[in-house]
Amino acid sequence: MTSTMNTGPVTADDIAHLPEPAQRYLRFTRVLGRPTDVSFHATAHGFFRTRPNRSWIACTSEQHNDATDLTREFRMRLKLAHIVPVRAEDVYEHGHGRMHATALGLFPVVDGQGREFDLGELVTFLNDAVLLAPSMLLRLPVEWTAIDDHTFGLTLTDHDNTVTATVTVDDRGAPREFTTDDRWVDLPEGLVRTRWSTPVDGWSLVAGRMRPRRGTAVWHLPDGPFAYAQFDYTTADITYSTVPDCPTRPNASG
Repeated sequence: MTSTMNTGPVTADDIAHLPEPAQRYLRFTRVLGRPTDVSFHATAHGFFRTRPNRSWIACTSEQHNDATDLTREFRMRLKLAHIVPVRAEDVYEHGHGRMHATALGLFPVVDGQGREFDLGELVTFLNDAVLLAPSMLLRLPVEWTAIDDHTFGLTLTDHDNTVTATVTVDDRGAPREFTTDDRWVDLPEGLVRTRWSTPVDGWSLVAGRMRPRRGTAVWHLPDGPFAYAQFDYTTADITYSTVPDCPTRPNASG
């Protein structure tokens, strides 16, 4: 079941063809009665760590996702050892993904691109939409599949990239976890395709929208799960646009 473009408020008829747990999810996240989101801009605070045995470091993220041309720009700032400033950037545009980070604004820490990053950044775009802008899924070339009463699958295709994920919801339709096998972790032996998930710690109503209280990013490594990033969305600054972006900052809705 594939999403179709919807320019007016979402109705029950617009989602009637989707798997039942997906319909429950869209109702819980208060998609019905609103125009579908085209883009969103979010600034959030959280914590990050580079290895399972390392301490958590406070960080700030800022991102902009746009469904019109399927682009994602994510930037994160932190200080290693509370001293060395690091800026990281993840980008997906024109079917290509890139991850880049520098210390002190000069020294490369990470610089990755290629097929693994194309798929990894695209499926992260999909994850963002599921958790932060559910109606955006109705604007994207997304295929929805039924799995069971509390799980549905999503497949997103852009350019030559196709990624899949599963979303687990509770009885209300609230997402509990997003899971995919279309990301690669950087291990000592190189890039390794590894299961990645974003469990959600509760939901809250903010400005008429449901949003995660806290989201965690987890690599499922052979030695066990490694949670490496956590963001608090209860106080995050998130603005949405239901019209295509233009050179000036779009008007925000709700």
